[in-house]
Amino acid sequence: MSMLTIGDFARASRLSAKALRRYDELGLLPPARVDPYTGYRYYARDQVERARLVAWLRRIDMPLAEIGQVCALYETDPSGAARAVRGYWARVEAETSARRDLAASLVDRLGGPVDMTDTANATTTAARPYGLLFAALSERGHVRETNQDRAHAGPRLLAVADGYGAAGERAATAALAEIEALPAVRAQGPDRIGDLLNALEDGVRRADTAVGAAAPGSGTTLTAGVWTGERLALAHVGDGRAYLLRDGEFVRLTRDHTVVQARVEAGELDPAEAAAHPDRALLLKALDGAGTSVPVPDLSLHEGRPGDRWLLCTDGLSAVVPEPELKRALAAGSEPGQTVRTLAALALAEGRGGPDNVSCVVAVVVRDVDRAVR
Repeated sequence: MSMLTIGDFARASRLSAKALRRYDELGLLPPARVDPYTGYRYYARDQVERARLVAWLRRIDMPLAEIGQVCALYETDPSGAARAVRGYWARVEAETSARRDLAASLVDRLGGPVDMTDTANATTTAARPYGLLFAALSERGHVRETNQDRAHAGPRLLAVADGYGAAGERAATAALAEIEALPAVRAQGPDRIGDLLNALEDGVRRADTAVGAAAPGSGTTLTAGVWTGERLALAHVGDGRAYLLRDGEFVRLTRDHTVVQARVEAGELDPAEAAAHPDRALLLKALDGAGTSVPVPDLSLHEGRPGDRWLLCTDGLSAVVPEPELKRALAAGSEPGQTVRTLAALALAEGRGGPDNVSCVVAVVVRDVDRAVR
């Protein structure tokens, strides 16, 4: 078989020799042969296509761990690889839209016009407040002695918290109470987006302090969304999750603040291994009121459209029920009360055993505000 030196392969694939060595270390693009005496790398000509695919995916800033998944799919299921790229790009566009909304808010605050069409090719529309149909459910599960989760669903606030430690239930309750008390949650009508995000971040800081006072030595995760009638503003700390189902596309809106997720993103751990890793619940961020620095929440904005279905959940659901099953439950089109019961039943089903507390919130965006539950 004709072999290429690392220099020739770098030129053919348009990847640098340094990048090729890095991808070899990660198992993403290992050479076909390594000289046992010199350590020099040689590549097969039929590896060029995979290398070019890696280069293209890096150009759209796809994380290395996801590139490995796409490349593996491409070898056996090209259409599956295409779906994975579409899913990644949907997340990128959602994040770009969120940043555009924040930029518009900053322009507004600084006294300029809000229309961002010239810089972002966005299409502005008239204000169109929509309502929500919503439901929340929290179950103890089959193993835990107590339920340390808390969940809230209302016309303005959707939130889940997963307490841990001896007083985890008090920690979760205290965190949610601070978010529920925010003027931005109690107010009616849309908010200036910058003000809303600032209020959410301040609320998370107060929640951290409240957890430290109410449950010293314990802590909680928190994923909370405030609905303005047009957008959902999310604040996220920990390993709870938020998802959006729109037009058949199911997108995760949050990233886990865990040791295992950090290793996956660094390309040190395969996502398939991460799901069963013994340290998968080891948190990098949580609210415990014990540190000198308050955890900074991930903040994001997401436009809402009629028919959108939002899911917020603790890891008692997401860790045991695969995302395709979560998607099917949401896509069934049942009213939110039935959907949260279906989701909880999936986690508690025989064979999964409900090893943790299970909490979820489901909300559906509706055009008729009068139809929304209040």
